[in-house]
Amino acid sequence: MDTGVVIVAAGSGKRMGAERNKLWLLLGGEPIWTRTVRLFTSHPEIGEVVLVVNSQDHDEILAWIHQEQLKVTVVLGGAERQDSVKNGLTALSSDCSYVLVHDAARPFVTSEQISEMIRQVRLDGASIMAVPVKDTMKVVGADGIVQSTPARESLWAVQTPQAFLVSLLKEAHEAAAEKGKTGTDDAMLVEWLGHAVSVVRGSYENIKITTPDDLWFGEEILRRRKGERA
Repeated sequence: MDTGVVIVAAGSGKRMGAERNKLWLLLGGEPIWTRTVRLFTSHPEIGEVVLVVNSQDHDEILAWIHQEQLKVTVVLGGAERQDSVKNGLTALSSDCSYVLVHDAARPFVTSEQISEMIRQVRLDGASIMAVPVKDTMKVVGADGIVQSTPARESLWAVQTPQAFLVSLLKEAHEAAAEKGKTGTDDAMLVEWLGHAVSVVRGSYENIKITTPDDLWFGEEILRRRKGERA
């Protein structure tokens, strides 16, 4: 298969208020990151899984992967998320033409959504998952004064996975590194190259678990999904 995924799990627990990487917090009785990894390793269209971790978690994560007998390549991350993704890209094989980049802290993306992203990237070369914002948004200056109110209809909250031609994303990362530019997501780097990025509508359940409130919401999503399957 010619499609792989880079799962970014090299963060810390600062915003969660945890003593270690938030991804070790339990969701439905198991660490957040293990749910995400299993989702991608079991997907029939994903041929390669690269997991980017920090040095503190490396040995423990590697031991779990060996115990579960999963085919996952584990690499160390960098100082910033952008550096971590770049490290993950270098671990993909030459057979991989398309790559999804996903946050390990988003364990609720569905198999169907992953398949939709793969279909879309084969058409466009660059695609992101996002949802329309629900609230009115304000642009606020450093002085705390509202500067403008963008049209809500044009604003989308970006999620992962994001999907790209591997060659395109590598080029975007190299160009950003050469110019010393840091983007808030991978699509931003591709946009700087002048390449169009299409949008696949995601789900409001595809949350990124960042704060204690998110963890509570995640448990509610699990309970509801179990009820739907019953």
